[in-house]
Amino acid sequence: MTTIEIRQNIHQKIDQLSLEQLALMMEFLEFLQFKSTKSFTSDILTTSLEQLGDPVLTGSTIADLLQVAGAWKGDDFEDCLQSVYDARLPAEF
Repeated sequence: MTTIEIRQNIHQKIDQLSLEQLALMMEFLEFLQFKSTKSFTSDILTTSLEQLGDPVLTGSTIADLLQVAGAWKGDDFEDCLQSVYDARLPAEF
């Protein structure tokens, strides 16, 4: 399938969507644009830091976080966790 055919197919399907589905589609497209921009920026930053010889921590593991932040100190972990649960909104799909 060519790019033109894919675009035509997408346009046909968009024309059949309800207003609610169109809003959801718009959110998804904005997410895709954000993700590609964020990934591009992240790649540039990572490459720059690697060239400087600094360790690149992605924060993807608890070990990475503890390297930067140190150990958890305090007895308010449960309170903090509960405040996160209280502040979360229900997911909308």
